[in-house]
Amino acid sequence: MNALDTTLSLLTAAVLGVVAFRMLQLPPILGYLVVGVMIGPHGLGFAEDNEITHEMAEFGVVFLMFSIGLEFSLPKLMTMRKQVFGLGMAQVVVTIVAALAGGAIVSYWLPQWFAISWQASFALGGALAMSSTAIVSKMLTERLELESLHGRQIIAILLFQDLAVVPLLILVPAMAAHSGDIVQTLAWAGGKAVLVLFVLLVIGQRLMRTWFRIVVKRRSQELFMLNLLLVTLGAAWLTDRAGLSMALGAFVAGMLISETEYRHQVEEDIKPFRDVLLGLFFITVGMLLNLKLVFSNAGIVLFLFVVPLLLKFVLIAGLARLFGSTTSVALRTGLALAQAGEFGFVLLNQAGALSLIDKELLQLILASMVLSMLVSPFILAKSDAIVMKLSANEWMMQSLALTQIAARTMSTRKHVIIAGFGRSGQNLARLLSEENIDYHALDLDPDRVREAQTGGANVSYGDAARRESLVAAGINRASALVITYTSTASALRILHFVNELNPSLPVIVRSHDDVDLEKLRAAGATEVVPELMEGSLMLASHALVLLGVPLRRVVHRVQAARDARYESLRGFFHGASDASDSPDAMQIRLHTVVLTERATAVGKTLAELALEDTEAEIHSMRRGSRRLELQAEQGLQAGDVIVLRGTSEAVARAELRLLK
Repeated sequence: MNALDTTLSLLTAAVLGVVAFRMLQLPPILGYLVVGVMIGPHGLGFAEDNEITHEMAEFGVVFLMFSIGLEFSLPKLMTMRKQVFGLGMAQVVVTIVAALAGGAIVSYWLPQWFAISWQASFALGGALAMSSTAIVSKMLTERLELESLHGRQIIAILLFQDLAVVPLLILVPAMAAHSGDIVQTLAWAGGKAVLVLFVLLVIGQRLMRTWFRIVVKRRSQELFMLNLLLVTLGAAWLTDRAGLSMALGAFVAGMLISETEYRHQVEEDIKPFRDVLLGLFFITVGMLLNLKLVFSNAGIVLFLFVVPLLLKFVLIAGLARLFGSTTSVALRTGLALAQAGEFGFVLLNQAGALSLIDKELLQLILASMVLSMLVSPFILAKSDAIVMKLSANEWMMQSLALTQIAARTMSTRKHVIIAGFGRSGQNLARLLSEENIDYHALDLDPDRVREAQTGGANVSYGDAARRESLVAAGINRASALVITYTSTASALRILHFVNELNPSLPVIVRSHDDVDLEKLRAAGATEVVPELMEGSLMLASHALVLLGVPLRRVVHRVQAARDARYESLRGFFHGASDASDSPDAMQIRLHTVVLTERATAVGKTLAELALEDTEAEIHSMRRGSRRLELQAEQGLQAGDVIVLRGTSEAVARAELRLLK
């Protein structure tokens, strides 16, 4: 079977599998895994488990790690060093030590069944320490949990696991050969790793912004896309040549781009490559599962599946608690990382090639690892319910969050509940404020919520698709509810709770197009606003003006009013999940700055600061709960909150002038 045959087989199976699992309301990851089991060499045999499929699949992990890197920056990574090099290292080391102890006990008590050498136990421990970066990261992204406390902790551990693969791949064959130069080999590998990371992080950081600016000035989307692929694969190639994982190089490249103003455009452009190739990776994982072997040794496979899963969950959750995490965060971290990982297969294949582990036992272990990855999406999807049952404190934390929402809305009546505080939600909130209409917004992006709250917006962290959140937001006292994001599934869930709690409440729903219009109206939506339809109406109004329709004066006035209004609506608070509309730095944004006692602006007037030189403007100012007038002679004090509006670069310059 040539490369084209293999690719067509995988793509056909992937499409059919994802369609079926979407219809069954199941995660598409499961569709990919099941498809791999069915078409693989141990199933129907339509696809071969060969080098071609593995190379394509590896690129999926590369692009995934690049996307994750876009969510992080160097300062953020430095703040996570305790989790990466503390908790992450502890998890890998303790898992290997536990495997060595377990192997020694089994060899001592059951030598006739399992005679496992300490080298084999070490290799198994290294494989067991790995978790699936691909599955966990994708699920966290879909659930908008990357920026949560447990999300950052999970990513930190996964990062160290990726780093740990390199010394483990060196140590295992050195131990098998009883080599005496392990230290020298590790030192050489470590030196190469440090050199490559220095090139990427220090030199690359200085070059990245300048190089992207040169590319963007050519104003070619094709060139921008080619440059993006070059940077991603180039960084992956560099780390691969140094003996590190390609995924680590891609992560560093994404992290460097996250510090530029092109991050959001890059994130949108990379998605198609990431999702397609990542799907192929999951298919290749499913192809490893030999169902005949599983059924003929069901008891052993079940034991090898359940025991490591439980032990790893307990170990990771316990270590997370020792490092200061709350019980709920520790439990969520353990649940997310309990499964096997893709790099575990690499370590096991190496151990098998070195004859450290019996081939039949190796197949049983591989089968149990694939099964653990198969159930991982189910565990993550049910993690909230599991944590609720295992931790009494979680109820209190959830209650506290709901209490905070309720406290903010307790005194408000006839207010508007805004579900989602992205660009559309913030524009709506601004209009409501200008009309002196109270509102309260719910959003799941903690960065956006924190900055918007500091800027004076009435927003709380909460999921509008949860019954308790709507009750806490005062749905029984509200005058309307507006769903500002385009998710039909979430909107239908919210409409269900509205019909249950306040059936007479008007609900306005935003949708991408009119495909689900009737479904949303049947569910109780008062109005559905398809954004594509609104765009076509704008085009039509322009066309009618140009064609000389008698109502052109009215249309012209409406258009002029909209143009004037759009200028005041430009700019929004950025969060981790926002995407830019263009690859340049012209995207207007809002940014909140709090003046400290040592800030340069303290004691000066707006006229003395001359912020107009920075090309940014002051959108609003607050002192405590009082809004300040935007006058040239207005003096500034420590604690004043200033909301800036402008491009990313202009806002950065203005912030620098205010604080330093």
